[in-house]
Amino acid sequence: MGGTSPYGGTQEELEKLGRFAVQEYNNKENALLEFVRVIDALETGVDGIMYDLVLEAVDGGEKKIYEAKVWEQPWMNFKELDQFEHEDLIYRSYDYDN
Repeated sequence: MGGTSPYGGTQEELEKLGRFAVQEYNNKENALLEFVRVIDALETGVDGIMYDLVLEAVDGGEKKIYEAKVWEQPWMNFKELDQFEHEDLIYRSYDYDN
């Protein structure tokens, strides 16, 4: 296992990871969240890369904050949503207008 570091890819790749996380959550939970943006991201080497994302999504017209973990093994063409949780309490002071 490797260490955790700030996300090192492009903004476009980061947005794709965020959209993937929301889409997978919607499919698994029969939900209708709408992806807005990724607020923060870390990556950890774990037989591939585990991305720890803090993202914003709309649920029933209300913006909410979620934490998602996406595991990727690019050489195997493998990507999986490992975790997706509502984290609004942690990020209450976050300025949504930025």
